[in-house]
Parts: sequence; C-alpha cells; structure tokens
Amino acid sequence: MNNPESSIRAASCADDYDPDSMPVAKAREFIARFLTPVAVIERLHIRAALGRVLAADIVSPLDVPSHDNSAMDGYAVRFADLKADGEVTLSVAGTAFAGVPFNGAVNAGTCVRIMTGAVVPPGSDTIVMQEHVKAAGDKVTIGGGHRQNQNLRRAGEDLKTGQVALKRGELLRPAEIGLIASLGVGEIAVYRKLRVAFFSTGDELRSIGTPLGAGQIYDSNRYTIHGMLTRLGCEVIDMGVVCDDPKLLEQAFNDAAHCADVVITSGGVSVGEADFVKELLERMGEVVFWKIAMKPGRPLAYGRIAGAHFFGLPGNPVSVMVTFYQFVRDALLKLGGRDPLPPLPTFRVPCTSALKKAPGRTEFQRGVLTQDAAGIWSVRVTGEQGSGILRSMTEANCFIILPTDQGNVAAGSLVEVEVMEGVV
Repeated sequence: MNNPESSIRAASCADDYDPDSMPVAKAREFIARFLTPVAVIERLHIRAALGRVLAADIVSPLDVPSHDNSAMDGYAVRFADLKADGEVTLSVAGTAFAGVPFNGAVNAGTCVRIMTGAVVPPGSDTIVMQEHVKAAGDKVTIGGGHRQNQNLRRAGEDLKTGQVALKRGELLRPAEIGLIASLGVGEIAVYRKLRVAFFSTGDELRSIGTPLGAGQIYDSNRYTIHGMLTRLGCEVIDMGVVCDDPKLLEQAFNDAAHCADVVITSGGVSVGEADFVKELLERMGEVVFWKIAMKPGRPLAYGRIAGAHFFGLPGNPVSVMVTFYQFVRDALLKLGGRDPLPPLPTFRVPCTSALKKAPGRTEFQRGVLTQDAAGIWSVRVTGEQGSGILRSMTEANCFIILPTDQGNVAAGSLVEVEVMEGVV
C-alpha cells in the first residue's frame, strides 16, 4: 500500500472545504478494501455464544416442527365431516396433549380434543378453535365457515432436514441461540473475539481520580471508546494515556500492534506541532488517508501498523463518537466475521429548526427524533453542535446527515436521519 498523502498539502481543520480531504463514501470504500476477517475459530456451548459470530453454517439435523401439530387449543376434525353452512355434531374420541399423542385415528363422525403443540391425529386435517365449538359431555357441535387445514402447523414448515438454518457470518442474538437449541445442537463454531487495543494521546489528559493541574482535563475518550467496543463484543485492551513523546508513542504503537488486531487512538492526528502520530505511522506502517471531508471529525487516519489495522480518531469527544460509528464500527464488525453487514437504515423527516451548513463537507449533526400525537415524525437539533460538546451525544437519539453539497437548511425541510438506538 502506497502512502497517498505524501504529496498532499497540510490543510487547516477550520477550512469549510479542503479538496484534499477524502469524501465520506470514498473513505468507507478504501477501508473496506483492506478488511479480512479473523481466521481463528472457537467452539462454544450455545449459552456462551451470545453476541458472537457464526464461523460455520448451522444445518438442521431434523424437521422443525418434527410432526404436524396444532396451533390452537381446540378439536381435530375431518374437514369432510363439516358443513359449509350449518351445524354438525361429532363424538369426542379422546384427547391429544403436547408430548402425549392421541393413540388412535379420527374416524367419520368423530373428533379429538387437542391442545396447542399436540400431534395431529391420523385422519384429521383441520383444527377448530375451542371458542368456535359448543361442547356437551362427549359431544361437540360445530358451525360452518371453516377452512380445510386451518390452525395446522406442518412438519418441516419452519426448517427441513438438511436445510441451512443459519449462515456463517451471522450474529448470534437470543433468537438465533433459541433456534439452534430447537435443533438439539449444543456446541457451535464461532470466530474468536476481535482484539482491539486503544489509548489516548496528549500531555493535557489525566485519568479519573488524578487531581487536575492548570490546563489539564480528564480523559473521557477512553471511557467512551471502551463502551463502544464493549457493545460490539470486542476483546478490549485499554492502554491508558500516552504523553506527546515520540519514544513513548512509538513504544505504545509497537505494544498495541503486537497484542491486537486493531489499534485505535484518540488525539494526535491533526496538523498541530505536537501531533507525532502521523509521523510515526508513516515511518512504522502504512497510511491510506489522514483527512475526511466531514464535520465533525475531519482529522481521521486509517492505515496498518505491524499487521494491525489502525484508526486514528480525533481528540474532540463528539468527533470520536461520530467517526467511530461512521467508519470504525462497520470495519470492526467485518473484521470480526459479520457477513453480510446490513447498512444502518436512514429515512427522511421534517426538521423543525433551521440548520446552519456550509457546502463542502458531509455533516453529522446530533438530533432528537420525536413523534407527535398524530403519529408524525420530526427531528430537531440538540442545540450547539460543537465537537467538544459531549452532552449533544447524550441528548441525541439520531444523527442528522447533511450531504456535502448541502447549504443552510430552512425549518420544515426534509432531512436524512440515522437512528442511534441500538447502535450508539
């Protein structure tokens, strides 16, 4: 991989437009070119597999359901005995329970009381709900209007023997775990967890519990990144805060790259005089890009170092979260074995407030999506959109995505929103 930034001029992060910044969509394409999922596979009991990614197809060893069964409590009857218009009285020959079948067949003029999940007795082809029957002793009277095969669940209608139940690359959620259990499978192959090492850079940063000196701040980014990585199911390696010292940074990069699949840093990737990350990465690894035509989060770096993927996130806390969810999240899921990876859904709603926007960069403003009494959705911004206002992320439930060529937005205009719930 060549370094495409070698001849690119340094641009101020305050510019509204930088022709050398990579467009958001193009940056995603570039990152995707270099993503190869982890190859190591583990075998786990299904109780331990929640949140993991399947490394092999799950093939059904049996029909699901394994037999024709009733979807309702009621009576198993022969449809030929029913009248289209009028009543018929049948004799009750017995009862079929779930797990305890009726030992016999349904003959002409008879029926069988049946419970939900019970095997449908031979000879019957229709289940009449108990609410539609008048029972008196061992007789039942059934009116018209029924359909043949109603309320029946056929053997194999969910899965047939030999059918692929779940494909390699699928995320194991509670529903998938339950499906696997329903097949009698107790142990499965999954990809090992993706190992991600991360650290913050900056002489001004202090960890929680340390007194603050003049000009110093508490490092929130590591805790935010830890939370985002944990929600993705990664094996998280927190390497703390590294001062703006080239030797210390180089050692941190070496240590991180040799224990993890992915290295993430926050801070140190802009054009400040004390930002050594770019220089180190150009010497120690390979760099794809350094800047994205987006706001917030222009100074985003992606490359490789000692075989590990590297994401250099900005230092401002909102920029960290926006760039993580717009670029890093999908990359980590892909590296962890997810395939196919569905795009996050977006939709258009009216924006109740006017938005300031200069053409030249894709913007991800933080918004609050609400629904009124009439069921109409709309969105508003959380307030000030500065990249250091982390409160804007705590108040938001969506991103308002404004495209590169978009200018100011008038109140009432339709805007694209991306819901955060379940993602952020």
